[in-house]
Amino acid sequence: MRNPSLSRRTPANGPDGLTRPPSSPATFATLPTRGQRAARVLTIGAASLLGGCSMTLFNPKGDIGAQEKDLILLALGLMLLVVVPVILLTLYFAWRYRASNTNATYAPKWSHSTAIEIVVWVIPCVIVAILAAVIWRTTHSLDPSQPIESQNKPLHVEVVALNWKWLFIYPDYGVASVNQLAIPVDTPVVFDITAESLMNSFFIPQLGGQIYAMSGMKTQLNLIANVPGVYEGRSSAYSGPGFSDMHFDTLATSRADFDAWIASAKQSPLSLDTATYSSLEKPSQKDPVTRYAHVSPGLFDDIVGQYMHGAARAPICGTAATAAVAIERTGAQSPAVKAVE
Repeated sequence: MRNPSLSRRTPANGPDGLTRPPSSPATFATLPTRGQRAARVLTIGAASLLGGCSMTLFNPKGDIGAQEKDLILLALGLMLLVVVPVILLTLYFAWRYRASNTNATYAPKWSHSTAIEIVVWVIPCVIVAILAAVIWRTTHSLDPSQPIESQNKPLHVEVVALNWKWLFIYPDYGVASVNQLAIPVDTPVVFDITAESLMNSFFIPQLGGQIYAMSGMKTQLNLIANVPGVYEGRSSAYSGPGFSDMHFDTLATSRADFDAWIASAKQSPLSLDTATYSSLEKPSQKDPVTRYAHVSPGLFDDIVGQYMHGAARAPICGTAATAAVAIERTGAQSPAVKAVE
């Protein structure tokens, strides 16, 4: 007679030498299936990829930003009209015409279908036509230099992209600030933008639009804030080691609070003249917010036109240049040459 104790399976020992109980069906039931593991991996991967994403563009606080949001959603919807059916039909065809499905029609000599040709060509052509009409309209309505209609008088701000900071000059008030922009709500803001040296891109995502800042040139951008708040501004064009810290706060406030900000700036002991600007334009990073009570008249125009002079600081453009070209073309001698002779 067999010994019952010898017929029992002894518990397995683990690699650490400890006795492990036999696995039960319930234990295997609690283990995640292959599909569950794949779903978890996809969820974690999606969360990791979307961790750096921001919905700032879809939370506009100004009229221009709201119109650009609608344009993005419209373009996305039109593109999805093509993308979604293609993805679904690809999955359907892969399942419908799999090798194990003997009920699927096998037509190796099939070559043409008028109905399919109509669908493949007509729908994309209609979408392209709609996009063309939308682009034509929004290219004019969202032109960065297009003035914004409002009952309030526009605010004029001159913007200089420095390395690596932003300078804002208020010519109507004679004040300036570094790395801080104050604007009143429901008031159009006209930005005249340039750069000291490296090209940058002026961008306030929640107010909409971005435009390049280039040295020796002046670009223009019109924006408006309809909701009070603090909105992040930045450079969206890489310009060197200080690029990541080249951002500023946009203070959209009531008219009374804006006037108080201007009054506070006028109390600053600092003045922005040519000597101060020469020191300010030197590359630096993480500069604190600074306000200037006085700004030299014409400073912004001097920054824009700093490359429009010859070696002797004589203007390249203007009457002097025109006279020089005329003398060169006619072969006549200038008065200075005649005097020497």
